[in-house]
Amino acid sequence: MDETGIGMKTDTIAAIATAFSESGIGIIRISGDDAFQIADRIFLNKKDFEKWNRQRNINAGKIGFHKDFFLVNAKTHTLHYGYIMDHEKVIDEVLVSVMRAPKSYTAENVVEINCHGGILILQKIMELVIKNGARVAEPGEFTKRAFLNGRMDLSEAEAVMDLIQSKNEFALEASVNQLKGSVSSIIKELRSKIIYEIAFIESALDDPENYDTDGYGEKLLFIVKETGSKIEELISHADDGRILKEGIQTVILGKPNAGKSSFLNELLGEEKAIVTDIAGTTRDVLEENIRLGGISLHMIDTAGIRKTEDTVEKIGVEKARKYAAEADLIVYIVDSSVDLDESDEDILEILRDKHFIVLLNKSDLDMTVTEEEIRSRLSVFSDYKIIKISALRHLGIEEFEETVKKMFFDGKVSFNNEVVITSMRHKEALLEAKESLSMVERSIEDGMSEDFYSIDLMNAYAALGRIIGEEVGDDLVNEIFEKFCMGK
Repeated sequence: MDETGIGMKTDTIAAIATAFSESGIGIIRISGDDAFQIADRIFLNKKDFEKWNRQRNINAGKIGFHKDFFLVNAKTHTLHYGYIMDHEKVIDEVLVSVMRAPKSYTAENVVEINCHGGILILQKIMELVIKNGARVAEPGEFTKRAFLNGRMDLSEAEAVMDLIQSKNEFALEASVNQLKGSVSSIIKELRSKIIYEIAFIESALDDPENYDTDGYGEKLLFIVKETGSKIEELISHADDGRILKEGIQTVILGKPNAGKSSFLNELLGEEKAIVTDIAGTTRDVLEENIRLGGISLHMIDTAGIRKTEDTVEKIGVEKARKYAAEADLIVYIVDSSVDLDESDEDILEILRDKHFIVLLNKSDLDMTVTEEEIRSRLSVFSDYKIIKISALRHLGIEEFEETVKKMFFDGKVSFNNEVVITSMRHKEALLEAKESLSMVERSIEDGMSEDFYSIDLMNAYAALGRIIGEEVGDDLVNEIFEKFCMGK
């Protein structure tokens, strides 16, 4: 068992740490107690290789290796040039880096073999590593070992995967900050304050003669409110953080032939969605990720909203309604060259309680639907914007981009140096901690005894601990690291 109380395998693991592609460089990572010994079985440095090669030529036949250099004796954080050998067959010319525990990514002995890129070479070297004593690492097992060995806490480990999957500049910056400990620092600070009060209460209950609790409720109330306020601030940015990390879930709605697919193609800069003059062309959803000025939109093009007897199209319309109900933003595209009808009335009902933008498309043609008419239909709504566009002529696209930024981030795509929560798991733990602190407040205001405070304070402490991995079990840890890619 490690210090978190979670069991860990201690055998030596290996994985290809770079993407399977015809790239120039490939890396195979080995971690564990036997990492150096395993690498030594297949690695000859340049001097030993040249000596062996000379002797082989002189003897005109096969001879055994005589090695003077061993990675197991090498200094930490050094790089060594040589060859990967399968018995007397040269597999590749490589650079091998050596990192001794605990000064490595996993806090274990680590060897990284930097070979030439290419699927076949990587597979051959990986097979040799496995044949000589390592096993294939599970997804995320290197980072899991880093967490279990105390190299990083759970929030920092999760930031590693977020870093790899970053879709925009903000997500990248937020992940780097979390990897550097921005979340863990503030969580540890909050927990430190809470545990101090828990310790005081427990001591006062055990030894009331030496601890004065007169007026303690008022003092604790101030601390709890201050701590709760900081947690509330973290929670308040969580949705923005999640949106910026994952992308704004954006659903495009409109009647058939309103120009939904043309608008999506315009944003993508390519013909991804089928565009025809035939109404009802789009019958299923089409999803694409789009970057606009540092933010990401997960765009979902849907079937045109209308009453139809076509079974397939009807399913598409129901899907459109479902996606709209879950969207962060709805883009309602109106064909301004065609009168509004009952299908538009149906769409207006879908827009209730949602962020939405109305795009008056085909504004380069004679407009039958005016901005004033749309506003009259939207008199009960407040959070919306109307923009005139032409998807075919790229009119209004820049204004759409700026409107999205303002609608979600007041025109800014940065939170400066503020700690931003981007994980729903973290947000749920913060909400639980805030509720527990609220219960402490109520206990104080109701004049309850100190032992009631301690129970809820401990619940808040434990909830915050789950963020950094102090209060988690095997199942949660395994679930988190299973989402990682191989080799990380």
